[in-house]
Amino acid sequence: MKELASRPVVITRPLAQAGAFATQVTAIGRMPVIFPLLEIAPVADSAELQRVLSMLERYALVVFVSPNAIDAAFQFIASWPRGVAIGIVGEGSRLALQRHGLDDSGATIHAPRNSERMDSEELFKSLDLDALRGKRVLIVRGQAGRDFLTDMLRAGQVEVDHVTAYRRLLPQVDADKAARLRSLIEAGSDWVVTSSEALRNLLQITADALGQEGVVKLQRNEIVVSHQRIAETAHSLGFSHVTMTGSGDERLIAALQSPA
Repeated sequence: MKELASRPVVITRPLAQAGAFATQVTAIGRMPVIFPLLEIAPVADSAELQRVLSMLERYALVVFVSPNAIDAAFQFIASWPRGVAIGIVGEGSRLALQRHGLDDSGATIHAPRNSERMDSEELFKSLDLDALRGKRVLIVRGQAGRDFLTDMLRAGQVEVDHVTAYRRLLPQVDADKAARLRSLIEAGSDWVVTSSEALRNLLQITADALGQEGVVKLQRNEIVVSHQRIAETAHSLGFSHVTMTGSGDERLIAALQSPA
């Protein structure tokens, strides 16, 4: 257990979401290190976002793709219209809604029923497509990404709009961050990664800052992921030690208490 406690736990979430998880990591006797692999920035011009959010009543359902989408949107939402349902794809988004004063008592919230796969496919299965047919759905997101939900809803004769609420950026790595990255890799860290994009960013910044030798060492570190799709990405990128926990911070924390 001493060896486990000595390995850093690298929290790669955007900075605004990393602190609470770091506290949980400390509580189990592990050493958290916050090293964001995604930077979240506001949209360059929020006029369109504000315009769309001012007309929420026209939608039967509003889907937030992430906690970041919720935090960005709720800057411009004074109160949630009771008759508009909400769709989310993870427990982090449910917690984000709660931070903004919204839970099941204030809105109908649809989420995946299968806690092993918290994604858009499982969210779609939880929706009543017949009730949505002929109505409008809004998807609040970062830059355009996977479009499974849009395709399935439109195939079911549901009108779908999108609005960009934030931007995802690759973090800049200066000399100090490069040295920190090298130290974390050489320490044999446990990297907690909750998106495939963040994992690809990790590989890119390591290659840019430390070269191929650094990439090879990184690929021997432990990667702890919350979804099968991220695990598949990790294997495709050459990582040899990948733990898939399922969605939810409690499962990630449980995995960090067990020797790899």
